[in-house]
Amino acid sequence: MKNHGSGRCRGLPVAVDTMSASPHESRLVQGLFDFMLTEEMPQRVIGDKAYDSDQLDEQLANEGVELISPHRSNRRPENKTQDGRALRRYKKRWRVERTIAWIQHFRRLCIRWEKSTMLFAGFLHFACALLLLREV
Repeated sequence: MKNHGSGRCRGLPVAVDTMSASPHESRLVQGLFDFMLTEEMPQRVIGDKAYDSDQLDEQLANEGVELISPHRSNRRPENKTQDGRALRRYKKRWRVERTIAWIQHFRRLCIRWEKSTMLFAGFLHFACALLLLREV
């Protein structure tokens, strides 16, 4: 799940996708850009510590997107790329967590009764559409 970089979306989902649990989260970020509702790229992506990857940071920088994520505890001090200024924006990560909580209010998605991945993805997209319509 990704929030658009500007404050216009206020934590509403603009891209959502389902994937297997086996690939690392940092490898799935690029695919979300294909599912975005907006045509413009976000200014920044705010992620948790799982997004702390030099490769992901470089890929997003090539597309003009700033990656903001706190460093994992095992990162060496000489390899640190984030300073305190950008991490102040990390405080807005609560919007993503709130959106996930909104989606989990849909019991069918929270419990995952669907055995089919396509059906689950369809209900997920339907729930996101309902969240967007609620704000209109």
